[in-house]
Amino acid sequence: MTRLPQFHPPERERGAALLSVLLLVAVMAVIAAVMLERLNLATHLAGNGQAMAQARLYATSAESLAMARIKGLLEADQQRTVDRTGLLGREFPLPLVRGVVRARIDDADNCFNVNSLVEQAADGRLALRPAGLSQLRALMKGLAVPENEAVPVSDAIADWIDSDDVAQPNGAEDDWYRAQPVPYRTAGRLIGDVSELRAVKGMTATTYARLRPWLCALPAAQLSPININTLRIDQARLLAMLAPQQLPIDRVRGLIAARPPDGWADAGAVLQPFSGGNTLGPVPLGQLQVRSRWFLLTQSVQVDSVEVEEQALIDSSLSPPRVAFRSWGDRDSR
Repeated sequence: MTRLPQFHPPERERGAALLSVLLLVAVMAVIAAVMLERLNLATHLAGNGQAMAQARLYATSAESLAMARIKGLLEADQQRTVDRTGLLGREFPLPLVRGVVRARIDDADNCFNVNSLVEQAADGRLALRPAGLSQLRALMKGLAVPENEAVPVSDAIADWIDSDDVAQPNGAEDDWYRAQPVPYRTAGRLIGDVSELRAVKGMTATTYARLRPWLCALPAAQLSPININTLRIDQARLLAMLAPQQLPIDRVRGLIAARPPDGWADAGAVLQPFSGGNTLGPVPLGQLQVRSRWFLLTQSVQVDSVEVEEQALIDSSLSPPRVAFRSWGDRDSR
């Protein structure tokens, strides 16, 4: 049998072949590392997505529990809302299998409703309500907002909501906003979330931070429906703003501290000591109440490494109570 001659590469080419093999191994190693990294990232994303979905489901469950607790609070007394069990204004934890829910329920009537700056006519148009404007300015004065800032900001908020294009003496309408480096327009409708006020002329970060804990945006152009039976001592300014001259802050704090255990049955009678026997006192008729309608659920849900925060505005006038507005994210950052 004849042997075929064997091919022997030249000595100088053997190093090049080895280098090609090493280069190929290096490329394959890099590709494998990238694939493993992407697989690891995809695994983490899938895990976070699952945890996020689970957290939102837990939040929905907490809403149902909160609405049941609110319903029980209201059914305990059909005539007045009194927090006998300490449900309002405190955080309570709900332990879960993979995490925990920290929830808090507050009486959302006890705030300044920014939509009270306007009143709605029969044709749906929104016009300035002087009483609401006066109350906001009184609140800002109590919070030590300088008058030269409070007046233009309050006027600008009213202009932001109302339907006309005529600016208040210190306010601003579309002409001013369109002239800005980034043009935009006023809303011309009720405010849906207090964070909208960041876009109003004259609103600074300092003023917004000072006002934010006291403000709310109820879905109605009505004066802030203060419930004297659930108002806390630290919220006394909300009652004092209704008539600052007749309702000094120190006396309001004393009034809240002396509230009967079962609350007051008549809102007008509460103001008799301040109004010389006039049961209506200086407060607009119907604004001071003894029964609540709106409640705010604030909750933080943590599942594994994922944390979700939610605020839900609950309307208790419906049976059963229902969520009227829901937002996600830290309230203090909005």
